[in-house]
Amino acid sequence: MPSTASPRALPRRNRGPAAAADNRKALIAAAREVYAEGGLQAPFSAVAKRAGVGQGSLYRHFPDRTALAVAVFEDNVRDLEEYMAPPDRTIDNLLDRVVDQAVVSTAFIELITADLSDRRVASLGARFQALVERLVARDRAAGRIGSHIETEDVTLATGMLATELARADRSQRPALARRARALFAAAFAPR
Repeated sequence: MPSTASPRALPRRNRGPAAAADNRKALIAAAREVYAEGGLQAPFSAVAKRAGVGQGSLYRHFPDRTALAVAVFEDNVRDLEEYMAPPDRTIDNLLDRVVDQAVVSTAFIELITADLSDRRVASLGARFQALVERLVARDRAAGRIGSHIETEDVTLATGMLATELARADRSQRPALARRARALFAAAFAPR
């Protein structure tokens, strides 16, 4: 006689170390969502819950909020490096991409800028600096920016843009980005 009881769900198989890379990706994606919704005040444990992993996995990958923020920005920097690699990409393209990233990563901007001397944060800054140096040289050679523009001017502009977007109300961000971009275009133009 067939059983009318509902079949029991099979226990989830523990994949152990094999799941580490997937868990890390899930935690980073969950962190973007959790902190975008609740800001930095959102509980750290909410990230593990959203990712569908245990708190032990969260702390193995990210012992503190800064480590998690660095991982989010590591993805952002890698995205910028890949996106800006084609020779036809310009500082304008960089600013567009920074706007896109800042809107998603606003909660992390405050955290990552809180301790720029942290070696984890500093290494991301060095990679971003190298990327901007290449873009400045490329845009200067093509006559898209003036000779008065230095790498530090562009990094300052991107930092200002990201910070202002993070502080602005979500509905005001597109207009703020357009105004800031117009100011930077005028400042960077050849003279």
